[in-house]
Amino acid sequence: MKTIFKGTEVLSYKGSKVQKMSRTKSIFFLLSSGFFTLFSFAQEQDSTKVNQLDDVLVSAVRVTSKTPVTFSNMDKKEIKFRNLGQDIPTLMNYLPSVVTTSDAGNGIGYSGIRVRGSDATRVNVTINGIPYNDAESQGTFWVNMPDFASSVESLQLQRGVGTSTNGSGAFGASLNMLTDNYASKANGEISSSFGSFNSQKNTVKFSTGLLNDHFELAGRLSRIKSDGYIDRASSDLKSYFLQGTYVGKTTLIKALVFGGTEKTYQSWNGIDGETMNENRTFNSAGMYTDESGNVRFYDNETDNYQQDHYQLHWSESFSDKWSSNLAVHYTKGKGYYENYKEDADMADYNLNPVGAVTTTDLVRQKWLDNDFYGTTFSVKYKDEKLDVIFGGGWNKYEGDHYGKVIWARYASNSELGDHYYDDFSTKTDGNIFAKANYQFTEKLSFYGDLQYRNVKYKANSYETGVVDDNFNFFNPKAGLNYAINQKNTLYFSYARANREPNRTDYEGGNVKPEKLNDFELGWRFNSENFQLNSNFYYMAYKDQLILTGTLDDVGAPIRSNTDKSYRLGFEFDATIKLSEQFILRPNFTLSSNKNVDLAVEGQNYGTTKIAYSPEVIAGNIIVYSPIQNLHISLLQKYVGEQYMNNIELPSAKLADYFVNDLNVSYEIKPKSVFKSIMITGMVNNILDKKYVSNGYMWDVYPYYYPQAGINFLAGLTLKF
Repeated sequence: MKTIFKGTEVLSYKGSKVQKMSRTKSIFFLLSSGFFTLFSFAQEQDSTKVNQLDDVLVSAVRVTSKTPVTFSNMDKKEIKFRNLGQDIPTLMNYLPSVVTTSDAGNGIGYSGIRVRGSDATRVNVTINGIPYNDAESQGTFWVNMPDFASSVESLQLQRGVGTSTNGSGAFGASLNMLTDNYASKANGEISSSFGSFNSQKNTVKFSTGLLNDHFELAGRLSRIKSDGYIDRASSDLKSYFLQGTYVGKTTLIKALVFGGTEKTYQSWNGIDGETMNENRTFNSAGMYTDESGNVRFYDNETDNYQQDHYQLHWSESFSDKWSSNLAVHYTKGKGYYENYKEDADMADYNLNPVGAVTTTDLVRQKWLDNDFYGTTFSVKYKDEKLDVIFGGGWNKYEGDHYGKVIWARYASNSELGDHYYDDFSTKTDGNIFAKANYQFTEKLSFYGDLQYRNVKYKANSYETGVVDDNFNFFNPKAGLNYAINQKNTLYFSYARANREPNRTDYEGGNVKPEKLNDFELGWRFNSENFQLNSNFYYMAYKDQLILTGTLDDVGAPIRSNTDKSYRLGFEFDATIKLSEQFILRPNFTLSSNKNVDLAVEGQNYGTTKIAYSPEVIAGNIIVYSPIQNLHISLLQKYVGEQYMNNIELPSAKLADYFVNDLNVSYEIKPKSVFKSIMITGMVNNILDKKYVSNGYMWDVYPYYYPQAGINFLAGLTLKF
């Protein structure tokens, strides 16, 4: 006997027969073990054949406990308790092996994430299976999608290489997000929150429900504003989400349009240690000295960007065994950052000297105008023992980079609209893959995954030089899953990954693609009141591009190849139900992350620690529910000490930190007008810990990104 939850209705079925079920015309999603499964019910009274329509879109990028891959899930219910305006990395902070940081110090604006010590450029991110990482930098800029968490149904973080998917290769983790499921009934939602540093979020959502049992239109509008913890680190963020869905007996079609605009005062400079001791919130961005010798700050030292995404998905079930998914997508991004340059060399901006004057104060804008488009596809076959998916994708990026001087003290021969540099780059990325789960016996299953990927990158600029590279990568993966009994499962997997350099890597001269062999050995235990996941991992790199700790002139991290390096670690996470009122969710990671015989500029440093790779990361969530619908959570995070470069300079060490947050939520369910009234609150860093989560080295000089002390966010959500 199985049970399906559909909204507030419960349907039970045995075999292929639905029991005590009235005429059903709609199709709905079921979230079970990380998969969305579509069920189509014929219009029969009391007895209906259940035709399983697998959502191949999800199957191609997600795994379940039957797959020998290390992963964590977050669903909408967990997200909503803390969704008060902070970015997605901040909401993921308490997952195993995760370290997050925020330039503004309060989780709004520019933020970043590392998994197993690997930065965001090595975390493959997809939205409904569509690549999200910027094709050139390979980074993920969450600031371009403010309040996207309000439109996320669930997310899965796969640590290590993970499964084959589209976009850049995963060298630390894969993060795939699924947007909102459709609703069978009309509904609406209004939510607002406010908090420290003049932070505020306002969101409106709606759904028409299924019209004529087939069509739904849903959408969201959001705005987030914050002054930031750091001086002038303000954010003004707007976003939208619109989704149209068609549901048929064997067909699901989704059309999505979503995006956002951001204006963020720059705070990526960080501060030196002496300044941090005197004034933790000091921000040097925009600082200059005027003609009278007064120190001033340029009021528009801002980053400005708009990004719009278009996706069309078509899922089709041909039979009980065969189904497919086809998607096309287009992303338009355009924007610039503006800053004041004091005593700039006129020749660098194509300006002629004015008499003996060869330098000038000026305001410049560096623009990026890009287009990213392509297609992904997959076909799935499933029977009792075999589950096979064939798929692939082809994507192209076209990026126009140019700079403008919009004001100069000595304008010389310039004309309004002149460009002082122009360069253009293109990147095509195509892949095909086949992966399968085969159940050898009742207890033993085999997982195999083969991917071929071709990448072509062309660029011509002052920073990169002339680039015309073509990469062909073969990425095999295999593993075994053994169910000892109903509660205990062991798994082992091997995965190979290859990855191309990003745009910034080419600035350093000759650069090689990276190679990774990832070995995972895990144990899962699942009982009614206790769930445990533990695993050992060994990630052996060849020519890994490691962070040097330094930044280029636009704040991008500089990396260089190291011949051999590895990450060896043990991860543990659990959910422990102590009683009906108390739940514990601890996790920790112990790791050793080393460069082997590291050579920098001809000097051999021997075996050293990889930068930004703490040996200890731990988290814990204590949930207390004294009464129904009241949840009180204490969220704890410890990050061990780490180095900001790879030669272990004492000055490059970041101290460890331990931070505690308090989350309270209470839901009221009135009998009229509103379906739900939820009151939520977050007190971040309740012990007012003065800590630093990130930094970089400028030669031998450390710079830091201080995080906020005790601060709060409070919100109200009305559903109707």
